Amino acid sequence: MIKRLLQKQIEDLLFKGKIIIVYGPRQVGKTTLAKEILKKYKSGGKYINCDVLSNRQALETTEPERLKTFLGDRKIIVLDEAQRITDIGLTLKVLVDTFPKLQIIATGSSSFDLADKISEPLTGRSFKFMLYPLSLQEIGDSFDLELLLRFGSYPEIFKTQDEEMKKRLLEGVTSDYLYKDILAFERIKKSNLVSGLLQLLALQVGNEVSYRELGRTLGVASRTVEKYIDLLEKVFVVFRLRSFSRNLRKEIAKSFKVYFYDLGVRNALVQAFNPLNIRGDVGFLWENFCISERMRFNTYSNNRVNYYFWRTYDQKEIDYLEEKEGRLSGFEFKWAKKGVFKKPKDFLKAYPGSSVKLIDRENYQGFLTTS
Repeated sequence: MIKRLLQKQIEDLLFKGKIIIVYGPRQVGKTTLAKEILKKYKSGGKYINCDVLSNRQALETTEPERLKTFLGDRKIIVLDEAQRITDIGLTLKVLVDTFPKLQIIATGSSSFDLADKISEPLTGRSFKFMLYPLSLQEIGDSFDLELLLRFGSYPEIFKTQDEEMKKRLLEGVTSDYLYKDILAFERIKKSNLVSGLLQLLALQVGNEVSYRELGRTLGVASRTVEKYIDLLEKVFVVFRLRSFSRNLRKEIAKSFKVYFYDLGVRNALVQAFNPLNIRGDVGFLWENFCISERMRFNTYSNNRVNYYFWRTYDQKEIDYLEEKEGRLSGFEFKWAKKGVFKKPKDFLKAYPGSSVKLIDRENYQGFLTTS
């Protein structure tokens, strides 16, 4: 079993009088992680699956005694898929305020559903963590780079050797995204619109995205497209990278790109699992891979940075920017070595103290696994 980096971070914060919240996509390993932590407490721990109706009903109360009767005399409780519980934030608030020595770990596969319900009730009462698909730090040296770009790094899919089985598993993950999270939680009935939008986004990885153009293609208003992308971001399917603009008049402002948290999901949406040497999108896959992996590294390393891309109207660009403590670090991603890498002089001049670096297949591991 691959040990997750978050395990030690979570264990270091247990029994501090706070609720532990673990967000992340479905099947990313939240349940496995929680059960690994519980193993150390044996009879003192309890796992509760909140997908089970009877468990949800027992926890949909703010009466301390009723909660205590259901939970029993335990030291640590895991509430898996806690977003299923109505008014989960109030329930957790009662538990942490009434039973401060009881450690609760709550997991959720939908940030918009769980976060909206807990943010206000749990202000100052929780530690929050984000669990991604497997990172390079967790995988170590035992990986095939091409397979990661084709099939992603969901734990079960990564461990599966057969490529046809990888495809089947990814189809299941993609179905969960489309129907269990967005369609179920938001009661959205236009499943064809969601799948159509996802396919368009999958084909535009690495390119600037326009709500208006997407809406025109799908036959809906740009506001509807923006709402759906927001939902897709909040259920951990995609994330937006916004343009950086402060000093130069010719910088493109108010623009964004969309990337996928996992490339296996992206490829499943467009049924593109072909080997890299016969694909025309490998450069975009490489860019998505490096950016999403870097986000995982920063999250697990507690590096608090702002993320952007940079582009000007005269076609100068930087794929990815990090802003940390006022300093800008730019990165350009190249899969194939073609010509000499030229750093954008306009950017370096406009932002003194900034840097720009090329990331390719020779130096990417250092970029994705060290500061």
